[in-house]
Amino acid sequence: MDKLIVEGGVKLTGGIRVSGSKNACLPILAASLLSEEGSSITNVPDLKDISTMVEIISRLGRKIERSGDSVRIFPGEAVNRVALYELVSTMRASIVVLGPLLARYGEAKVSFPGGCVIGPRPINLHLKGLRALGADINIKEGYLVARARRLKGSKIYLGGHFGSSVLATANTLMAAVLAEGETIIEDSACEPEIVDLADFLTAMGAVIKGAGTPTLRVTGVKSLNGVDYRVIPDRIETGTYMIGAVLTGGKVFLEGAKAEHNLALIDKLAEAGGRVEEKPDGLEVYRTGRKVHAVDITTQTYPGFPTDLQAQMMSLVTVSDGISVITEKIYPERFIHISELNRMGADIILEGSTAIIKGVKRLSGAPVMASDLRASAALILAGLVADGHTEISRIYHLDRGYEHIEDKLSAAGARVWRVKE
Repeated sequence: MDKLIVEGGVKLTGGIRVSGSKNACLPILAASLLSEEGSSITNVPDLKDISTMVEIISRLGRKIERSGDSVRIFPGEAVNRVALYELVSTMRASIVVLGPLLARYGEAKVSFPGGCVIGPRPINLHLKGLRALGADINIKEGYLVARARRLKGSKIYLGGHFGSSVLATANTLMAAVLAEGETIIEDSACEPEIVDLADFLTAMGAVIKGAGTPTLRVTGVKSLNGVDYRVIPDRIETGTYMIGAVLTGGKVFLEGAKAEHNLALIDKLAEAGGRVEEKPDGLEVYRTGRKVHAVDITTQTYPGFPTDLQAQMMSLVTVSDGISVITEKIYPERFIHISELNRMGADIILEGSTAIIKGVKRLSGAPVMASDLRASAALILAGLVADGHTEISRIYHLDRGYEHIEDKLSAAGARVWRVKE
């Protein structure tokens, strides 16, 4: 098992190329199952989660190849309708093959996704959306078994306890594009990843209106064609490096990054003393003063502050000049990283779903353990400004969502390397 060693005290400077969006790629790859024609998808990041989805599609019987940042899905039909436990259990997002299989073939058998370290992530909204389109879904021996002779358009409300769901919106949208008649999805997710999926489906011949708004209107079509498509840049990777630039007091140019995908973060970074300048082909990010200022944050569904940047932002304010309050409204239990940051000298108290962070002058390198994908990135950021060395164990989480993060940070001046434990 690998671990990362981070030596603190170096400002991030130079350029970092932002990879394609993992959370956009996964449903787009699944959506390729909706057509018997081939598709080519570019700007695909080299990540474990992407490899898992490619393997799932391959096991379903579609020939699929990867080359560099491109994935090619060859023409043909899925001869298998079963997404096995051994794959789905490693990545919750695998459930997005349910909608396309059901819409294209009238049946699907997908392993029930497992638990998650950041708290319960129920799939009730996925089932609600697909059942509203006419699917019969039962749980048998740990699998979701779904059938439908022909899906029919419907009016669907997809709001959940913590707001809209990106993956449930994606699953319902993909099923609706081949359903008979019109489907209206209310309280749909507005994230850029949903817009990217809608753009991909539209390029395939789907009829979709309202992408990026809480109301999606879909007019079903009989069939879809193949397409060549380029995926959007990863806004969470972008945000992580933006925070790193402000935290270390350096200046970083993020090639390919889009400001419109990260407006909530840009607003909070400005409060913290950061500045983000738009350039023709990316963003330049730096800190305007000597200190990081305290900020208060509440995570929300898009366009609010993203839960996937909560841990990284917490690392930033651990060395601020005041007291910050971070409230988690998407996954209230997503605070496992607090104990590890406190091991490094942070002063953080957790009260329910709210963390109170009193800024300290400096952090100290220490052995720490990553609990999930975004917490892993937060610990790396903290290590960049800590005295001495920080050893981060269980970094296999990182390989799910950050493409070659140690190489990118090293190219920007960081002293970070991977070793075998």
